[in-house]
Amino acid sequence: MSTKSPRRFACALRWLVPGCSLFAVQLACAQSSVTLYGVVDDGIAYVNNSQGASRTYLRAGNLSTSKFGFRGVEDLGGGLKTIFQLEAGFDLNTGANSSAGLLFNRQAFVGLQSARAGTVTAGRQYTPYYLFLGPYASSNWLTGATGAQPGDINGLDSSFRINNSVSYVSPTYAGFTVGALYGVGGVAGSLGRGQTVSAALRYVKGPLSVAAGYLKMYNTELSSGFDSASTANIPTSAVNAGYVSARSIQHAAIAGNYTIGDLTLGLNYANVRYAPGNRSLFRDTAMFNTYSALAAYRFTPAFAVAAGYSYTAASKANGIASAAHYSEVSLKEAYSLSKRTTMYALQAYTHANGKTLGAKGSGQVIDAAALVGDSQNSTPSSTGNQLVFMLGVTAPF
Repeated sequence: MSTKSPRRFACALRWLVPGCSLFAVQLACAQSSVTLYGVVDDGIAYVNNSQGASRTYLRAGNLSTSKFGFRGVEDLGGGLKTIFQLEAGFDLNTGANSSAGLLFNRQAFVGLQSARAGTVTAGRQYTPYYLFLGPYASSNWLTGATGAQPGDINGLDSSFRINNSVSYVSPTYAGFTVGALYGVGGVAGSLGRGQTVSAALRYVKGPLSVAAGYLKMYNTELSSGFDSASTANIPTSAVNAGYVSARSIQHAAIAGNYTIGDLTLGLNYANVRYAPGNRSLFRDTAMFNTYSALAAYRFTPAFAVAAGYSYTAASKANGIASAAHYSEVSLKEAYSLSKRTTMYALQAYTHANGKTLGAKGSGQVIDAAALVGDSQNSTPSSTGNQLVFMLGVTAPF
């Protein structure tokens, strides 16, 4: 999540509005704008154990996700505006989309914004749970690549996007802002199957920022996995592989930051529940409690550091007596070469022990595997330890 430095397009191109005079086009453009923005980020990464072997490779989107997008606004008068946003993520090293088959895989929505009544949007979008709490989580201050909880189990990195959703965010009153989202399941004969609901509350006053949020994603249960027909898409890792066939996945969390001069301190807690259904490969609700703390300090306008610790504990269920738990330590150093370009170094270590379920569910109790942040979801360690180093550069435009 980096600061974007957009370049505004001149829109007085006559042919963009067929049938209108050049004067009419220029007048319309004076009341509206379209912004092109984005980030390119790449670095070299070292992992001491990637499925049993050390690995050095190029990895894009570490400090900031590599992406580009369009953001538009039209002033309708009386404090009312039309807004839209289209955003696509990509792999800088291959040119491929972040999600195969999806053009604007990160966000695609349109809506109305009123200074007095709030903002309503519809499309593919992030949840209030993430938008309100994410800025205060370690995945923001330390990056999701190495600072998110293992596998982003608490959903406070940008992992969850909701299709076919309608969202509302209120204006801010006395420091309070509320948001709500509903993703329409659309399964014939069952309104609730595949739906998503989310709500969040944020309070900001002076140096204190606190948010609490709720998210519940329902599976369509058309197969034994978390079906693509569901409105939500979820990441799969060694942490949750045995539970992705859940009937529903519920998140509840609270996060906050306190700033003292150049120092920011943060705490957050999340409870995550994977509830079984008729097609699930496990029988008991699986629960994960995550606790994390962070500190960030800016030594100079150009140089800043951050550190974080998280602990994730799974519940004893599904025949597991010694449940999995994960400890992670993350560090970040960043130096701004200019207003737009930043060099960074990231270091993180995760230790895992206990038991969990493999991808086959209750019939496959396995040792918990370590993985750092959400950068190693598909390449966990073959042991209970994983160490990651990254060195790179990011440049917003």
